[in-house]
Amino acid sequence: MCPLLLVLTALTATVTILFSLIGLGRTVGYYCPMLWARAFCLLSWVRVTVSGRNNIDKRTSYVFVANHQGSYDIFAVYGFLGHQFRWMMKKALEKIPLVGYSCRVSGHIYVDKSSPAAIRRTMQEARQRLQGGISVVVFPEGSRERAGRLTPFKRGAYMLATELGLPVVPITIDGAYAVMPRDAKLPRPGHIHLTIHKPIFADENGNHDLPALMEQSREAIASALPPANR
Repeated sequence: MCPLLLVLTALTATVTILFSLIGLGRTVGYYCPMLWARAFCLLSWVRVTVSGRNNIDKRTSYVFVANHQGSYDIFAVYGFLGHQFRWMMKKALEKIPLVGYSCRVSGHIYVDKSSPAAIRRTMQEARQRLQGGISVVVFPEGSRERAGRLTPFKRGAYMLATELGLPVVPITIDGAYAVMPRDAKLPRPGHIHLTIHKPIFADENGNHDLPALMEQSREAIASALPPANR
């Protein structure tokens, strides 16, 4: 199965690059990887169900924030969220052969924290990308937790939402840790459930209360997790 998945990944990245270079990155940059993610889940015997899609509008741009249980978080969100989005990811990931360039040309946002000027450029890039219903997905924990429990959230995603005045949508991912924990080599068949919570909107002036926003979104995510994973 692994060779097939590697070939599928390389093919998806190549097709995405080619179509992005001729100006079709907005469409192909989302739908081609969406099919790739669904294929990964299908071939791994992983079922994904989603609740709460009625809480979001395809015409609205959001900052989605999700807990991070394991590698299959990416496939579950990419394949089944059902809303145009781009990832906000560490700049180091741009070095991944083929895939890193594919993400760059199709509009994903690499976070460069090397200097204040680089951070400003990242924010400006996000402002340009997150329009017309294109959203961003961030894992505010930053990395996967070895036991699948929630860890403290970092401020980056929330600062972006505050800067741009965008609504924040918490997403709970439950079951991805059982499918493939952090140190596992291969996935196990299983069931992942995505819960899309109601958006947290800025006030009438387009502002968020940053600490309250972080706490409210974390509480929403925790509310759909088993007690052992909160």
